[in-house]
Amino acid sequence: MRTRISAREVFDELHERLDLRWLTGQQGGERLLERSEQQTRRPSLAGYLNVIHPNKVQIIGAAELAWLDTLDARMRWEKLEQIMGFAPMALVITQNQNCPTDLRNACEESNTPLWVSPRRGYELLNLLQYHLALSLAPRVTLHGVFMEIYSIGVLITGDSGAGKSELALELISRGHRLVADDAPEFTQIAPDVLDGTCPDMLQDMLEVRGLGVMNIRQMFGDTAVKRNKYLRLIVHLMRVGDVSSAAMSRLTGETAAPRRVLDLDVPEFHLPVAPGRNLAVLTEAAVRLHILRVKGADPAAAFLARHATLLNLGQEI
Repeated sequence: MRTRISAREVFDELHERLDLRWLTGQQGGERLLERSEQQTRRPSLAGYLNVIHPNKVQIIGAAELAWLDTLDARMRWEKLEQIMGFAPMALVITQNQNCPTDLRNACEESNTPLWVSPRRGYELLNLLQYHLALSLAPRVTLHGVFMEIYSIGVLITGDSGAGKSELALELISRGHRLVADDAPEFTQIAPDVLDGTCPDMLQDMLEVRGLGVMNIRQMFGDTAVKRNKYLRLIVHLMRVGDVSSAAMSRLTGETAAPRRVLDLDVPEFHLPVAPGRNLAVLTEAAVRLHILRVKGADPAAAFLARHATLLNLGQEI
């Protein structure tokens, strides 16, 4: 789990996309932004030049350079010293503007990374904010097969040998898509969103007992795999002996309490595994049932309401 990121890592990951050039302050490339800092700092991770609540990445646009030009020589140097004293991760000049000599000298003396980009300020702000927040977002790896079924992200879990990979293979053959096998990674990119991805090592791969490791993209085509998906449902495969035989479970299904993943509760279905049961069809039905419940329709509740109505009519007669 990534808990910190350095200025050099940010530059290496974004310099092509943002056309960044490193003017000076290369020795400050190891300056770090840590996850705990996100929670305690008042300002955003990246923002326009702010000398009251400094951002970790200070964006310097035309307005900021014009403001510096309005200051007399003494006040200007004091403000530059104040900015460097905040120890920002980096300063970024927008639209390939000329860097003032005193600003460049101040960055060089304090080993503050100074970058320049042809992009406009709002583009830099949006991309830097998104990249930094995503890089340091809470992350967890779960055991199972993560798939897209009927356009929603479904994690198939169960004990070893329960048939997760065989079920995934059958679902792929029915037109659904694989995201990750064995160790999908989930990142909380928003308060109510868990984004699931596949580790680079396992990209496009699915391991099935008796067949070994298969490349799903090569076997089924590009449409059989997906890069990422939001986690919305967990389907847990259980042995028949572990499943409740209560009468109510026959009506409502083996729905379990939501599973806690990071800071979110994810709905979970339990599917009994037994010879002769078509788990692919059952999984598809579970996903369709979940979609109905999200929309406010609950077949079991509707049936119980009908039953209660008939009982009331019988008592009146």
